[in-house]
Amino acid sequence: MPIRLLGVAPLAASVLLLVSCGGEGKARPDVAFVSTRDGDYSIYEMNADGGRQARLTEGEQSDPSSAQELFFQIDPAWSPNGRLIAFSSKRTGSFDIFVMNADGTGTRRLTSTRDDEANPTWSPDGERLAFDRDRDIYVVNAHGTDLVRITDDQAADTEPAWSPDGRWIAYVKGANETVGKDLREVWLIRPNATRSHSLTTLGVSSYSPAWSPDSSRIAFASDKGKGGIFDIYTVGVDGKGLRRLTRTGPDAFEPAWSPDGKTIAFSRGGAIVIIDVEGNEEEITDRDSNDSSPAWNPRPPEATG
Repeated sequence: MPIRLLGVAPLAASVLLLVSCGGEGKARPDVAFVSTRDGDYSIYEMNADGGRQARLTEGEQSDPSSAQELFFQIDPAWSPNGRLIAFSSKRTGSFDIFVMNADGTGTRRLTSTRDDEANPTWSPDGERLAFDRDRDIYVVNAHGTDLVRITDDQAADTEPAWSPDGRWIAYVKGANETVGKDLREVWLIRPNATRSHSLTTLGVSSYSPAWSPDSSRIAFASDKGKGGIFDIYTVGVDGKGLRRLTRTGPDAFEPAWSPDGKTIAFSRGGAIVIIDVEGNEEEITDRDSNDSSPAWNPRPPEATG
């Protein structure tokens, strides 16, 4: 998905339960995200309340103002044990999938092709990753071996998200443009490439599926509402119980569920925002930083301090 407020007491209280106590020091961290605050697209980490923000990936480009020189380190995805982060970067020319330690060290390249590869997502056992390449979804071992394509049709299949119970991979299936509108629906497929079927049939543009921790619901961004504004919705894994979460503009994209299932982070207007199950919102990063792509650590370190 292309990179595109109000805090209340109940939400603030729930977030504080997830973060470490005050004081100076290193981020726990709870959330990884992408920011261009330093002029290039890089991955950062922070506490769940937006505190202790720190950059993880380094850039060696000579001219951050030139798109050709940027590494574009994007699409962070935590491993299930919280020790690794997969991401996509074009540091080698085209976008490839890389994996690094959660502290930003030990970066290694997982894929190596001329095609663009993006949106990595881990299997719940940490042994495999899914990602999109050239309009299809692929699965590969965590060491880069045994690559398998699991979708293969004329539609553009992108943005895979592996369910925490391991049973499904959600993804976005595109359609031909109709009356000038790009139609995209959320689909499900088994990791062994069977039982592919549509989850949504909204007839609009839907992006960025994200699973609840118990694998019962999927959050996604869609312009289903009036005025073509993208909002965050959730739906059951059976396609029932569609619910709209956000109701204030501008566009909301890239939902990510917290490990306790009580809040969802998403990007809006250059900031990371969190919303609880009651619809209470809190903006936790600065819009001027142009932040996006929040990803919750499934196993954040224990609070200390």
